[in-house]
Amino acid sequence: MLLFDYFKYNVVYKNCKIKYFEYNKNIIKSDACCEACRVSECVTIEQKKMRGKQMNFDHKPHRGDKLQPLDEISGYKVRPGFYDRNGAAQAANGVSFTIHSMGATGCTLLLFRPKEQEPFAKIRYPETYCIGSTYSMLVFGLNIEEFEYAFQLDGPYDEKKGLRFHKDNILLDPYARAVTGQRHWGERPEGGKDFVYHARVVENNFDWEKSCFLNHPFEDLVIYEMHVRGFTRDASSGVKAPGTFEGLREKIPYLKDLGINAVELMPVFEFDEMEDTRVVDGERLYNYWGYNTVCFFAPNTSYTSVVEHNHEGDELKNLIYELKANGIEVILDVVFNHTAEGNEKGPCFSFKGIDNNIYYMLTPDGYYYNFSGCGNVMNCNHPIVRKFIIDCLRYWVINYRVDGFRFDLASILSRDQNGAPMENPPILQGLACDPILAKAKLIAEAWDAGGLYQVGSFPSWSRWAEWNGRYRDDMRRFLKGDGGMAGTAITRITGSRDLYDPAHRGISASVNFLTCHDGFTLYDLYSYNMKHNEKNGWGNTDGDNNGNSWNCGAEGATDDPEIEGLRRRMVKNAFATLMCSRGPAMFFAGDEFCNTQFGNNNSYCQDNITSWLDWNRLEEYKEIHDFFRYTIRLRKDNAILRKTTKPAACKLPEISIHNGFPWNGGTDNNSRLIGIMYAGRDENDIRDDIVFYCMNAYWETLIMQLPELPMGMQWKVCVNTFLPYEDGKNVEEQTEFYYKKSLKVPPRTVIILTAEES
Repeated sequence: MLLFDYFKYNVVYKNCKIKYFEYNKNIIKSDACCEACRVSECVTIEQKKMRGKQMNFDHKPHRGDKLQPLDEISGYKVRPGFYDRNGAAQAANGVSFTIHSMGATGCTLLLFRPKEQEPFAKIRYPETYCIGSTYSMLVFGLNIEEFEYAFQLDGPYDEKKGLRFHKDNILLDPYARAVTGQRHWGERPEGGKDFVYHARVVENNFDWEKSCFLNHPFEDLVIYEMHVRGFTRDASSGVKAPGTFEGLREKIPYLKDLGINAVELMPVFEFDEMEDTRVVDGERLYNYWGYNTVCFFAPNTSYTSVVEHNHEGDELKNLIYELKANGIEVILDVVFNHTAEGNEKGPCFSFKGIDNNIYYMLTPDGYYYNFSGCGNVMNCNHPIVRKFIIDCLRYWVINYRVDGFRFDLASILSRDQNGAPMENPPILQGLACDPILAKAKLIAEAWDAGGLYQVGSFPSWSRWAEWNGRYRDDMRRFLKGDGGMAGTAITRITGSRDLYDPAHRGISASVNFLTCHDGFTLYDLYSYNMKHNEKNGWGNTDGDNNGNSWNCGAEGATDDPEIEGLRRRMVKNAFATLMCSRGPAMFFAGDEFCNTQFGNNNSYCQDNITSWLDWNRLEEYKEIHDFFRYTIRLRKDNAILRKTTKPAACKLPEISIHNGFPWNGGTDNNSRLIGIMYAGRDENDIRDDIVFYCMNAYWETLIMQLPELPMGMQWKVCVNTFLPYEDGKNVEEQTEFYYKKSLKVPPRTVIILTAEES
């Protein structure tokens, strides 16, 4: 029995060969009802309300009955599908295919055999299968393992109006859960030059058991940014499945031992590494980083170690499951500012052929704005695109248990359809207020390639955090000894309150970092004065020209032990400072063992040892690795370094400045010695937590006089970067520490002290 529940009133029809029945304001008909009952020949002759009346008849619908076909098209039995479920949705006896387009005049579903380019079936959507601008059709008798699918949309073609419909375009479902065609990295074996993307239906039956969201306080995070492939691709990683999600899973014990509690994965959505592939000096270059999304709902199939036919995503889900089991949150780097379709000369495989003038920002002449620097810009504040983005992030939170997102070139999300900045961008507010995303971390890269720089002013609704680019730039300058930076450095270390007022932005708005994928590694920051991007093939014109780096006396590799020793000290200085800075902290994978990119500060195209981690350096720079692990632990053990706690019982202020001598907060152009004291209760409210951070950025030894501690307490040296680090080593014995009241601070050195009972 079929229930027509879209009628508001009870009706009785004439001219019907099969009787209709009325019950509780619904129309009920037999499965054998004639065709006339579904067309206009049926005329209402009576209308009445039924209130509380019970009717006894044999044609009552049964809950749980399977939906039955209503039509046959191209040899397939079909009926209208699930309009509110975008993409492909598996049913008990078929698959529903739903797609919407504001400008299309017709839609055809294409079905393909796996790895074949010609469809074995073309099923045209009847006009009656379109509600509003949404086409939906349930196709019966399909086995999800035996087909792939795509769409064709009819409509007008007028480039000046931004309309690019063409009935022959084969279009990828924007909501596809899996994409075929690029199973193996660097290959397009399934179509060659005629390659087109297909989608597959995914069996979503991964068992998360009792896995839940960790919900670490944002300010407690130590974030480890990494590239999935580059993390283990080199043989030195020692994993069984290099360059994959499984390879990363094998390294979880290493990450846990290091002490980080969050990983930020560079793009894992399906992307096209073959975009603009080329050969430079005999080396094949790819779009290695992955910032050119093909499909936003599908994981990158080339990152899996096994074929996941109709189970795409399971290996990534297993990775996330085990990371969480080890106390490590997962943040995804997402790219909603542009897509792999590019500009007017780029391919048309999805959004361009669906609603080009809606999904992309276009000039009045129909050309593509390029605030992303990558050819096109997504029109993120259009209501349809807004819904798409929110749907996408909800999907990753619900189905992959993702803990947060970092938004690449997020300032683009604050622009209107003409590219002008908006005061209250709807998409940013929507993400901030969405109930499914309520506990997800939202991190903005608060600038774009069009010159919009919003660090400190990104619209937040007290939910958005930012990559603090000002922290990176200012601290790099201070750490290498630039004059006039001491006061600014203090402001950055203590939470950048000039940018992020705690009363309005909270204590976790500033994600502090000195390195990320974009720029020098930490070791290269102190090994090169200039970028060396020659292998990228652009004549060294690409990449940032102002990295605030310093080579410590020699450009690149050197055998000079003094220069190498200074570089190691500078690396330790930088990381110790980061661990003593208020707010969430982030560093780039491999920095903990001085990984190098040989001076390349824009390795986006380098799928080789330039970008891959060289795990042999872990043994060579074991001292640095152990120092990183120790200072992460120090930060964890002293909450006052990360955030405001209860006031100290000893009445010391939460933050106080002591530049050279107690309570001196003044700086000038020559100041290079700073001292910051944090004081508060520990997290368990058992004792006072007091930490003193001291940095001498000068090239000569300076004296730091320490503030007096309350009676019964004394200073203990726990970090001295001038000394080689060894686990368990008593650094105080080798620190010139006079009567627990003053320090002799060597050149370019960080010293950290904690208060302990005397």
